[in-house]
Amino acid sequence: MTPTEPLVHGSAAHSPVRPPLPVKMVIAGGFGVGKTTTVGAISEIEPLTTEAAITEVAAGVDDLTHTPRKTTTTVAMDFGCITIDPTLKLYLFGTPGQDRFGFMWDDIVEGAVGGLVIVDTRRLDDCYAAVDYFEHKGIPFAVAVNAFDGEVAHTLDEVRWALDVADGVPLVVFDARERGSVRDALLVVLELALARTEG
Repeated sequence: MTPTEPLVHGSAAHSPVRPPLPVKMVIAGGFGVGKTTTVGAISEIEPLTTEAAITEVAAGVDDLTHTPRKTTTTVAMDFGCITIDPTLKLYLFGTPGQDRFGFMWDDIVEGAVGGLVIVDTRRLDDCYAAVDYFEHKGIPFAVAVNAFDGEVAHTLDEVRWALDVADGVPLVVFDARERGSVRDALLVVLELALARTEG
């Protein structure tokens, strides 16, 4: 081989490596269900969080019964990213859980391929707003039951009945602290979004 010969023959010698396709996904759910933890568990960068201390006034509004050690809350959004494979990079946007920050949702969700609605089965009513939002907007979503302390208070069939979600909405149990568990839940949403585009 002469010094001027390319090391790669054919079209591969002239085609540059393409950056991964950016894909936006939203992590939603009620107050204290594990959205910030979910983003932090899988993000390959230091997650951007907009946490603020829970004041006495906020504590009077937000139910801390099942999260007594929670001292901060998301007041705008969480952001992280993960490269799924060389062709796909997932950008994660976590919504604030309180109803009073709902005015931000349209901006956060714009352009998202789908959403993961995180649920704490001890207080299912906290996630109704997120489920209703994705249903109303027609955005593909899955429901992920966060196994706090390794346990869930209700079966997936009971959760589906309580939330009144369609059979086509996937329900999974996951652990927001475990990277592999979070990855599997996100892949469920990606597969759902892909099926929607192909359908």
